[in-house]
Amino acid sequence: MPWIKVWLHFVWSTKNRIPYLQNSIRPRVLDHIRQNARKKNIYVDFINGYTEHIHCLISLGNDQTLEKIMQLIKGESSFWINKNNLTEKKFQWQDEYFVASVSESNLEKVRRYIAKQEEHHSTVPFEKEFDQLLLRAGFQRFKDK
Repeated sequence: MPWIKVWLHFVWSTKNRIPYLQNSIRPRVLDHIRQNARKKNIYVDFINGYTEHIHCLISLGNDQTLEKIMQLIKGESSFWINKNNLTEKKFQWQDEYFVASVSESNLEKVRRYIAKQEEHHSTVPFEKEFDQLLLRAGFQRFKDK
């Protein structure tokens, strides 16, 4: 049996960043993602989000890829949201997503950050947060903004 401990912080948004995840919808979607992930042997340590995006701390399994995890979580959850008519218009996730590794020593810090999404976004819009995440992870594409 392999011994693996790879922590990943995933962030993804709704298509065109439409704020579908408001009011009672967000907790239902988060709970569904947790349950679906468990069924698919995806270990979700912590999950939260705001009106147009989700943050998820996941421990990668030995036979899992980033792409497959996102496909299983995003694809199935958008199908479920539409099947249950949680939004007035057809729901979709944005194709792009962010993922970065998290060291064991930073797990609590990342959990706290994910937990405080509502508070955080009372002052920082998601677009700015996403750009900051990219820059902190060393991506240069948003440097000029």
